[in-house]
This record gives sequence, structure tokens and C-alpha cells, in this order.
Amino acid sequence: MIHNISYRTFIYGTEDEDKVLQAIGFIFNSPLPEKTVSQDHFGNSIFILTEKITKKRTNRDIVKFIEDNLSDDDKSLIRDELDRRIDDKGNLFLRFDKQEAYNEELKLTYSGDAIHVRIKLASYPVSKDNAIQVAEKLFNFL
Repeated sequence: MIHNISYRTFIYGTEDEDKVLQAIGFIFNSPLPEKTVSQDHFGNSIFILTEKITKKRTNRDIVKFIEDNLSDDDKSLIRDELDRRIDDKGNLFLRFDKQEAYNEELKLTYSGDAIHVRIKLASYPVSKDNAIQVAEKLFNFL
């Protein structure tokens, strides 16, 4: 029901890389992100951490972790916004608060300073409506 799960987050000059990795590790057990370097408009380095997870068992574990650790309010928010969180290619987009993840709390955020998660849902034929149906089967709270 899932092709892959990927995430992306940024490490800004004011952040500790080990703490950001710890936050990622809270959601993604044993993360192995690829690290690239960019610059902000002031010339300061920004590190971008990304990873794509394709192992089915790992993806199931991540979905279960999300289900088990999201608050009822955040589950309700996803339910209410599901149509806007899934695109025409069957991607479900979630943003988790990086600071809260470091504190071992799973919390949705609208902030850009987040752990951006994309869940590529397996729906045939690929369409937003079919992806919504897959998401509703995948997550018990939808």
C-alpha cells in the first residue's frame, strides 16, 4: 500500500546537527540521511538531510509509529485536511515539528522548520481519489 516514505529537513547554522539527527531518529528508526549543502541568502551554510525508505516492513513500522504517537487533535487535523495533503500523484504530505521530535513528541506543524515527510501511496490507477482511499485503509484514524 506504500511505495516509499521519504523525508527532508534542514540544519541551519544555529542548530546542532546531532540534535536534528536525534529528532529524525525519533520518527525514523536508524536513519541514514544523505547530506547536501546549500546557502541561505546571507551566504550561511544550510545542510539538507534527505532519505527515501523503500523497505515494506520499515514503512509499515513508520505508519504504525505515526498512528500510535500522534495526538487525537493531529489525527483529526489530518482527517479534515486529507484532500489537501494528498496530491494527484498519490503523495501524502506531513510536516512534523523538529523541536518536538527532539523532545520525543510527534506533533504536526505548518512551519517550514520541520521534518517534511512524503508517503508515496500505492494506488491503481494513480489518482488523488484512489490515494485517499488507500490512506483511509492505511491509517485507522481516517
